[in-house]
Amino acid sequence: MAGPNLEVFKFGMYILFPIGIMYYFGTNLDNRFSVPDFWPKEGQTHKIPFDRDEIKIELERLKAKAAEAKRARAEEDRRMREMVARREE
Repeated sequence: MAGPNLEVFKFGMYILFPIGIMYYFGTNLDNRFSVPDFWPKEGQTHKIPFDRDEIKIELERLKAKAAEAKRARAEEDRRMREMVARREE
């Protein structure tokens, strides 16, 4: 006796659940749940170099940036060693 009632209930859930979701949230989900200006514009993202010259320029830029960071770390390390040496005196 419980079999047919369960099947009718399942069929009703399969039909009414999506209809209820669409009724509650509406059909314009893109407008309701979208974040304006979420994706960056074309000029705000990185441009991948494809030409040999562009790759060479980008590699030089990255090397210069790494050298500057290394120089800054060495300077900071030297300052920290001087501060520790002054405290020990």
